[in-house]
Amino acid sequence: MSLRTVTEFTDIAAEFRRRTGRIVWCTMATVAPDGRPWTRVVHPVWDGATGWLATTRHSLKAGHLAHEPRVSLTYWDAAHDVVTVHATASWADDPATRAEVWELIRDTDPPVGYDPALFWPGGPADPVFGLLRLAATRIDVTGLATAPAPKLSWRR
Repeated sequence: MSLRTVTEFTDIAAEFRRRTGRIVWCTMATVAPDGRPWTRVVHPVWDGATGWLATTRHSLKAGHLAHEPRVSLTYWDAAHDVVTVHATASWADDPATRAEVWELIRDTDPPVGYDPALFWPGGPADPVFGLLRLAATRIDVTGLATAPAPKLSWRR
C-alpha cells in the first residue's frame, strides 16, 4: 500500500468524516505519570481537524493529560477501515466554547451526536462536565478495506 501525504485537511476531510461518522467510537491512548500506556474507548465529535470529547474533568485520563497532553486515537471496524489521529489534548474551560460545543454535540446527527444532558444535567456549566479539545497534529486514513487505494496522511 502506497503512502500519499496531503498538505491540506480538506484533501482528507471527506474520507475522515465518512469513517469516523460510521465507526463513531475509537480507542484513545494516554501516558500515565509513571510512563505506563493506558487506553480507553471514547466518542469524540469532530469539527474539521479538531475533536471534542465530553468527559468528566476529574478522571484518570485527566491526570494522564496533565502529565502528557499528546494522545493517539484509533478508529477501526470489522472491514479493517482504520483512522489514526495523533492530537494534543487541552481542557476548554471558557463558558462560550463549552456552550458552543455542547450545542455541536447535541445538534450533530446520531450516532455521532447525542444529548449531553443525559450525562450532565446541569448543562455546559455543570461542574462535573469536562470538555477536551483534541487538536489533531496528524491523521492517517488506511486499512485493508480500502486497499489498493493509497494510505492518506495529513500533518498539521
